[in-house]
Amino acid sequence: MTDVNRQWIMTSRPKDMVSRENFSWQESPIPEPGEGEFLVRNLYLSFDPTMRVWMNAQDSYLPAIQIGEVMRCFSVAQVVKSNHPDFAVGELVNGGFGWQDYAISNGGGPIPPSKLHPGIDPQLTMSVLGMTGLTGYFGMLDVGEVKSGDAVLVSGAAGATGSVAAQIARIKGARVVGITGGEEKCRWLTEVAGLDGVIDYKSEKLSKALRQHFPKGIDLYFDNVGGPTLDAALAGLALGGRVVLCGAISGYNSATGADGLKNYANLIVQRGRMQGFIILDYAKRYGEALRELAGWVQSGDLKYQIDLQEGLENAPETFQRIFTGANQGKQLLKVGDVS
Repeated sequence: MTDVNRQWIMTSRPKDMVSRENFSWQESPIPEPGEGEFLVRNLYLSFDPTMRVWMNAQDSYLPAIQIGEVMRCFSVAQVVKSNHPDFAVGELVNGGFGWQDYAISNGGGPIPPSKLHPGIDPQLTMSVLGMTGLTGYFGMLDVGEVKSGDAVLVSGAAGATGSVAAQIARIKGARVVGITGGEEKCRWLTEVAGLDGVIDYKSEKLSKALRQHFPKGIDLYFDNVGGPTLDAALAGLALGGRVVLCGAISGYNSATGADGLKNYANLIVQRGRMQGFIILDYAKRYGEALRELAGWVQSGDLKYQIDLQEGLENAPETFQRIFTGANQGKQLLKVGDVS
């Protein structure tokens, strides 16, 4: 335990790739919880593409992070002091506690804290049994309505959310092709995750590869990247094809914003559907999804990867990893140990 609260403060909004220059490091006294509040010490920080969206000036599904605020993120933490009846000292909790050692919570806020189930690895609750796993679950099953026999394409397929979505489609009997970058990620998708095919966007021409893998068209496309990849998938939709808009990471660090789409009219021709979603809308159903995800993990049907970096001082560079493709699976940063 440190005797100060180390924090990363957002000092500017990035115009392109997020960098260390967008933050400042500060050390301040550890705060004391007031009436109805509790103090947590962070153990693991989660790094997700949506954090880059929160750094923009305009609000999204959550309020924008303001200049001078601690950088927001999901994390797993341990309660170290409590004046709150529902949170006891020693309990592990998930919440939006940010890039810092310690945080105060009253149990509410834009990302309300929740208790971890005893006996579950905290790293799993930040990955396959956390928000990324839930996003893949509801995006593929509820929004995408995947069914046996579907020809499914998933971009960002080796990422934390894409890999879960792709494997759920496989479990449900679909033929699944993933898009990723690099031989190692391609090998993991086919040899470990069990996908039927893979497209390496770094070495293959996407439009040609899509025609080869989907001669009868794409029944369901789960999109994590947006931009030209989304446009190419729209051009290859089958009759009645569905597109699930989960993320658009290709444009998050672009100074000019997201690329426009040329092939959107194919949704009309193919009587297709394109729908976005936000995982927070499914909060009342997290329990049912986590039970099924945990069952697939336990049976070995659902594989996962965790990329664990260490040290709060390395938070900015760890954040960059998810935009450069350096991460292998879910990106986490360890900042403390359970006491």
